[in-house]
Amino acid sequence: MKIQAIELRRVSVPLITPFRTSFGVEPDRDAVMVRVITADADGWGECVSGSEPFYCSEYADGSWKVLEEHILPLLLSAGDAIDGLSVERILKPIHGHRMSKAAVEIAVLDAQTRAAGRSLQSFLGGTRELVETGVSVGIHDEIDALLATVSGYVADGYTRIKLKVEPGNDIEHVRAVHDLVGGRVRLQVDANCAYTRGDIQHLCRFDEFDLLLIEQPFEVDDLVSHAELRKLSSTPVCLDESIESLHILDTAIALGAVDVVNIKPGRIGGWIEAKRIHDRCVEAGLLLWHGGMLETGIGRAANVALASLPGFTLPGDLSASDRYFHQDLTEKFVLENGFLRVPTTPGIGREPLPEMLARFTKRVATIRP
Repeated sequence: MKIQAIELRRVSVPLITPFRTSFGVEPDRDAVMVRVITADADGWGECVSGSEPFYCSEYADGSWKVLEEHILPLLLSAGDAIDGLSVERILKPIHGHRMSKAAVEIAVLDAQTRAAGRSLQSFLGGTRELVETGVSVGIHDEIDALLATVSGYVADGYTRIKLKVEPGNDIEHVRAVHDLVGGRVRLQVDANCAYTRGDIQHLCRFDEFDLLLIEQPFEVDDLVSHAELRKLSSTPVCLDESIESLHILDTAIALGAVDVVNIKPGRIGGWIEAKRIHDRCVEAGLLLWHGGMLETGIGRAANVALASLPGFTLPGDLSASDRYFHQDLTEKFVLENGFLRVPTTPGIGREPLPEMLARFTKRVATIRP
């Protein structure tokens, strides 16, 4: 495939309500979009880095810079020998910057599969027409406000609720939600690395709620504490931020640190590596689900395609568009009895609506061979 040009766009799409985690508050979806332009088809990708380097070391300004000055020139130097499977190899000399690399990989895959008249789902080996989805609920200081939010999502038809937790906003908040939903929906919690090894006994108190899992209670590199919690708690331990590659997954398995894996292809460097991790989880008998990073319809479409693979047996964080946005960048994803429909048209199955792209774009740059 010969790339004629690659376009970078910085977009800012307002969220319906600010989203709060232990890392901070996101008032809007501030994202770098990648558009690969070829003679046969264009492809789109969304970089999942946030506006600030709080979730991880990558952030939107840095992603723009490394894409414009390093990643895209290196990719274009490969000439015509570019397809979705070669992007990882071509970009290997650049260390880190997985989110930026993933945005390029999926844009190339989108262009490639569009040109071939094939869906991304088919390319990856997805099998489901619908994927089950949960909803992620940000931290609320007031329990009454939290219960009102959860009640709304249950009424919308979500089959699983994930509660963000942190020290001081955890056990009693989860207890209140558990009492409210009374087994009608499944519950899990996500700590986003907010706890330390000294909190293990405290975290074992979650066992009384029969949760699906506790997600990433400790720091990314602290697999030992995750293994210790797993020995003492009956709640399955899920790794998210820790799983940056297949190699790290193998280490976590060897240490006995993981029951469940949350895959976010944007965080681990792309959809090809995500497929490898999916396959290893299936081989190892680990439960698997697909996470989210407040993506617009561009990123959500690519995520839903991956989540249709058979190993994803738990509901993902792949909420409908109106969970986050009054107006999405693309045609909206709509909840259907707790499920999202997987696009089956060529490529990722979504592209930006021209009027929305114009409204939300803050900056544009074009890089050519």
